[in-house]
This record gives sequence, structure tokens and C-alpha cells, in this order.
Amino acid sequence: EEIERETAYPDGKVEKVLKNGCHLIFFPNGTWKKVGSDGKTVTVTFFNGDVKQIMPDQTVIYYYADTKTTHTTYTDGLEVLQFSNGQIEKHYPDGKKEITFPDQTIKNLFTDGQEESILPDGTILRVQRDGSKTIEFNNGQRELHTAEFKRREYPDGTVKTVYVNGQQETKYVSGRVRVKDKDGNVIMDTKL
Repeated sequence: EEIERETAYPDGKVEKVLKNGCHLIFFPNGTWKKVGSDGKTVTVTFFNGDVKQIMPDQTVIYYYADTKTTHTTYTDGLEVLQFSNGQIEKHYPDGKKEITFPDQTIKNLFTDGQEESILPDGTILRVQRDGSKTIEFNNGQRELHTAEFKRREYPDGTVKTVYVNGQQETKYVSGRVRVKDKDGNVIMDTKL
């Protein structure tokens, strides 16, 4: 672009005004700033390679050169971080966070301490504040993990529970109940 005027300041800063209305400001440390002809679009390229862009709608996009990470802050308060490994984090104004991992697992962190992960195969894992977990598998099975037991519910209605002491209890849809001790020995079986 053709330069309309150039001004050198005592502190070493140099400002160039281009004929298209853009302003370029060069700082002694190697940082430079470009103000678009609209006066609203600003790009600052720092001496370390970082780049900060301010868009006309006041969205701020900051690129960290060392980590190859982009941090975008929208005017509604949403912040989006994009990492070089493909991970994307969305931080919502209400405190909720959504993380999409490189394998496409999506993890939601809620403000009340609960978590939800949706795995690429469709499995959904929910963690409550008390640490208990619910896993919903894509084959219809469901698992509940608490401090006292782990329970798996099958689509046919069968429920198998393993307690912390190792005892296992299986309830079949027919009404049959089988209980095994921690070593796998049957201690009760109500065969119908």
C-alpha cells in the first residue's frame, strides 16, 4: 500500500498512515499495530509472535505463538480456546465449560460440580457432586457407580450389583436372585 504520511516519535515509535486509511504503528521492541481503515479492526503483532485481533464487533482473538493456541473472547462473554492438538474449550459466561477433545469426546463441566462426558461411540458418563457415576452405554446397558456398589442394568431387565465387600447379586427379570460371595461362591440362588 502507498504511504500517505509517516511520523517518527522521540520514543522510537513510527506511525505510517496509508492512502487506504489504515494506520501502521511500529514500536522499537519489534511489536507493530495495524488499525484498519474502519478504525475498529485492530491487529497487534507482538515481538514474541503473539497476535491480538480486535474485530469491529469487539470480539478479541488472541493467538499465543509459543503454544499455538487461539483464545477468542466474544462480546457476550463466551470464551473459546483452540489448542494445537485439536482440543477446543468453550467457557460460558454462566461458568459452564464444554471441552471437545481430539478424539471428539465432549465433556461438560457444570457450575454445580456435575460433569457429563459424551464419548465418540455414544456412551454417556455422568459424574455427580458426591462422586457417584452413571454410565449409559450405546447398547442399552446402564451402570451406576457409588461408594457402596457398582450396578449394571441390562436391556432385558437383569440387574447385577457388585458391593465393595466383593459380594455379587444378580436379579433376573424372571424374579430369580443369585448371590455370590467375594470369591465367586454361590451363597444363595432362588431358581424358579
